Amino acid sequence: MNGFRRRSRRLRKNPVLAFLVDFVVIVGVALLLSVLIKAFLIRSFFIPSGSMLDTLQINDRIIVNVLVPEVLPVQRGDVVVFQDPGGWLSVANSIEKPAIEELGDFVLGTFGVTAPDSAEHLVKRVIGVGGDVISCCDADGRLLLNGVAIDESYIRDGANPSDIEFSITVPEGYLWVMGDNRGNSTDSRFHQDLPSKGFVSLDVVVGRAMLVSWPVANWSYLDNYSSTFDVLPKP
Repeated sequence: MNGFRRRSRRLRKNPVLAFLVDFVVIVGVALLLSVLIKAFLIRSFFIPSGSMLDTLQINDRIIVNVLVPEVLPVQRGDVVVFQDPGGWLSVANSIEKPAIEELGDFVLGTFGVTAPDSAEHLVKRVIGVGGDVISCCDADGRLLLNGVAIDESYIRDGANPSDIEFSITVPEGYLWVMGDNRGNSTDSRFHQDLPSKGFVSLDVVVGRAMLVSWPVANWSYLDNYSSTFDVLPKP
């Protein structure tokens, strides 16, 4: 106790030292809170490609709820961030960076200033969940989901629901995902020849994208268009 009092008196007598101590404590607490928030609540990612235009622009930053799917189940229409299910990303994305750059990315990423691992993840919209039957397309060019044609208002203007035909049944515990920019999205449709057969396991889902946080001009809540899917029969 006496030692604590002596240290307190020294700090009061030396305002510079007191400021430095307070600064270190504040930074330490901020760092701890940032790490906890990233680990258990939300994360930030940037959008590296145009596969989700016009919903998401290239270099948009998004806030992702990482409680999905453990607490909040993934639903049709959700925009989700997920790790590579295997063979979706090019080898270029795995190139190692210099140690100093890795350190800088780690520090800035911890505080949410950057999202250094964004290029190692994918962002798509969930079209089908376990048990759903999805096929392309009806006479009007619309996707059929459990036998019902759906009107996908989130698709980029001028893009077709799909330019390739397919018919699949989503296994339990998996998702079928597609980009909103259907003509420029290498999504589930184009990975049916892989062991995953184009399906995305819930185990690799990082979370649901909730909103665009940057740039300010693009700020928006990311709708899951529940009205598009609520009318569908259960799988």
